Amino acid sequence: MTTDRAGPDPHDRRWKALAVCLTAAFMTLLDTSIVNVALPSMERGLHASTADLSWVMSGYALTLGLVLVPAGRLGDMRGRRRTFLTGLALFTLASAACGLSSGAGWLVLFRLLQGASAGLIAPQTSALIQQMFQGAERARAFGIMGSTIGISTAVGPLAGGLLIQAAGGPDAWRWVFYVNLPIGVAVCCAGLRLLPHSPSSPGKRECFDIPGVLLLGSGVLALMLPLVQQQQWHGRLKWALLPIGAGLLVAFWAWERRQGRRGHAPLVDLKLFSLRSFSLGALLSLVYFAGFTTLFFVYTLFLQNGMGYGALAAGLSSMPFAAGSAAGAAAGGRLVVRFGRKLVIAGLCTVAVAMLGVVAAVHWAPGRGVAWAVALPLLVAGIGSGLTISPNTTLTLSLVPVRGGGAAGGVLQTAQRIGSAAGVAAVGSVYFAHLANRAAPATALQYGLLTSVAIILLALCLAFADLHERRARPRTEQKREAARQEA
Repeated sequence: MTTDRAGPDPHDRRWKALAVCLTAAFMTLLDTSIVNVALPSMERGLHASTADLSWVMSGYALTLGLVLVPAGRLGDMRGRRRTFLTGLALFTLASAACGLSSGAGWLVLFRLLQGASAGLIAPQTSALIQQMFQGAERARAFGIMGSTIGISTAVGPLAGGLLIQAAGGPDAWRWVFYVNLPIGVAVCCAGLRLLPHSPSSPGKRECFDIPGVLLLGSGVLALMLPLVQQQQWHGRLKWALLPIGAGLLVAFWAWERRQGRRGHAPLVDLKLFSLRSFSLGALLSLVYFAGFTTLFFVYTLFLQNGMGYGALAAGLSSMPFAAGSAAGAAAGGRLVVRFGRKLVIAGLCTVAVAMLGVVAAVHWAPGRGVAWAVALPLLVAGIGSGLTISPNTTLTLSLVPVRGGGAAGGVLQTAQRIGSAAGVAAVGSVYFAHLANRAAPATALQYGLLTSVAIILLALCLAFADLHERRARPRTEQKREAARQEA
């Protein structure tokens, strides 16, 4: 029934169900980056404007981020299996609609729907892992999930480049959406057979917290909109949305406390944030995603616009990171039970040093040979990223009760999405500002990557602070916190 130390039992139904979850997760995460290399084809085929292309790229991340927490809560209340399969069916249909779009406006609309559908799927994945696995097996499952995240983030440009080159013609961009159709149908069929039903909730049927959804959604929207539209919205007025968003999130917090005091079911159980492992892990995840995801944003732009690489060549250059991330996450899933937060610290140190290696390689590499020069540091950075994301996810959700796993996963992934948007805005500003000042593309990339390193070092400080605090706490208090898992 259980897995042995050699690895997951291929005949165990739970690991087959995990494969279903992670295939869907891979597909939805891939769509955050696969579209980037298809933008020139969309511009030619649909006569799309720059604003249209911006919304095709950023609208997906925006609606995905808005839906995550409500979707996680919906899965906890109405069933993760049902919510997962509904989101997957909608995602497959939205992908077909994107590919069939006759104009840029329709494509933007269906892309927004596709992102919302992906948001339905994402929190169910981590919640189902918590439901199906415990202890070392859960850590191993999260390790495989970390490999999926790392590979999908890095392989998107390569997959897009291959599809565009293979299809050719003005409608080549449509295949970055059509590729989801056979995968979506196959995963739906497998999910119907393999995914477990959620354990029934005791007591009366809970009501969905609509005011909480509206407050949280408007707050996240106000925070993310100026970040994802930073290059398209000129002027400083857009930044006024940030304090508005912060105010709405404060109002959301107050509303959720009121819900809890009155005995009503909140959208997010604020007791989650009394778990130091969860609150620290979510904050660390936000900061780390702000640092590492920007690597592909500025590096791909540098290769294509600065070095004249094609979409396929630029995509291939990210593969060392993907390979390293897969290996690092798999190892992290096995080692996190033994080393805990120390493993996250080792991963963050590895990423920071490797990205400094990328900066050095860009400085010394001759011309178009830069992709070969940075391959080794990218491989090391991928290993470090795998040792960071997978263990941090395991530690963050380790004490979260299974019945609230969907909402907790939604909060964690919302933090990741906000972090990614903020990082792209910050690092993108540095990169484009140096290009505007007539700096060489390599110089602009170096300054952008140094900004990413500074953000990762901030995440490292958070991890060190947590490790120091844990050592200083009485052992009895740590045991009391561990006992909350049974509550």
